[in-house]
Amino acid sequence: MSKAFAGIKALNNVQLELREGEIHALMGENGAGKSTLMKILAGVYEKDEGTILLHNEDTGQLETVEMKSPLMAQNLGISMVFQEQNLLENMSVAENIFIGREPLTKMGFLDKDKLYSNATKELGKIELEIKPDAQLQGLSTGQMQSIEIAKALSFQARVVIFDEPTASLSEKESQILFDIINNLKKQGVCIVYISHRMEEVFQLSDRITVFRNGQYVDTKYTKDVSEAELIHMMIGREIEQVQANSQVERGSKDKTPIFEIRNVRAFPTSKPISFKLYEREILGFFGLVGAGRTELMRKIFGIDAIEEGEIYIKGKRIEMASPGSAINNGIGLIPEDRKELGLIQQMSIKDNMLISKIGQFKSGWLKTNELKDITGNYITDLGIVLRDENQEVKELSGGNQQKVVISKWLAMQPDILIMDEPTR
Repeated sequence: MSKAFAGIKALNNVQLELREGEIHALMGENGAGKSTLMKILAGVYEKDEGTILLHNEDTGQLETVEMKSPLMAQNLGISMVFQEQNLLENMSVAENIFIGREPLTKMGFLDKDKLYSNATKELGKIELEIKPDAQLQGLSTGQMQSIEIAKALSFQARVVIFDEPTASLSEKESQILFDIINNLKKQGVCIVYISHRMEEVFQLSDRITVFRNGQYVDTKYTKDVSEAELIHMMIGREIEQVQANSQVERGSKDKTPIFEIRNVRAFPTSKPISFKLYEREILGFFGLVGAGRTELMRKIFGIDAIEEGEIYIKGKRIEMASPGSAINNGIGLIPEDRKELGLIQQMSIKDNMLISKIGQFKSGWLKTNELKDITGNYITDLGIVLRDENQEVKELSGGNQQKVVISKWLAMQPDILIMDEPTR
């Protein structure tokens, strides 16, 4: 299977074999082509070259099929649960499951009783205790993802594709998802599981296929491969052990923190948060979905107002009135949602990389050679796969778009870089 976007090969003659009743993990670095292949199987993208063979239950033979639309793929038993959920929050659970396929009465009106009955049946397959007439507003991320799964199963799915399914789930919600996946496996459904999380892959999968730079590397039984071998397959080299810098003595009286917040609330009703960050230090923030990690970072970066509390940079109190204030004070933010907050999709790769750096050109003149050096270095260092730096960033794969977001802030050379779910 091969696929190119704007002349750039996202997939180059890759292959994948799936079996009934197995959990098959698909792994690779960002931009390896994993999601691209799955979107071809799900009918979202059309392939450029290659063949899709599907087992015909009537003849018992593999037959060539075409996936020209998501509906065509779903009718053939292939459904995909996307990272970005495709549900309508102003509609009920049942309406979302059967949208476009609602049962009608003989008079042509919506048959609500049958709709709710059918939805209850699909929800029961995954043991989701939620009323079919419930509105989506107010449901948790995990519940909405389960509704997506019920929707996939309503097409009598033989293959269900999960693309980074636990990225926005709490630990409890993730475990519920794993139980659902294992139950689907017992029912003979094939699961394709895309993830960067090694522990999940080794816990769930039967086999693992690895892509690298749009090419097929290998397929292994999970029990026969170690984590180190898998990493080597993904990146093509041995990974070096990096020792964290331990020279900073946290809380030392003779050290001035480079950044400090005092009594800032992520939500109006949450407890105030205070912390200090020192030079050369990596400070991790951990919490369940909805705990306030992203909300706090948005306030630090000036996207949302700080109702109370104080921010200090190098001992000086700073009013963070806007993202511009944050940038001027040496703070960068790689946001959780790159499409909405990280990139301007209609702009070129080059312009997206340099947009945060424009204020540093005091004379107002931009030196072409200097700019090409900046963009060229990051394109090389981060391995961004592209046709040229002038193509629109929306033409890149999700993984390569994320590398452009990272490049944008590295080019600014910030003193403080906030990374919110950077591997998503």
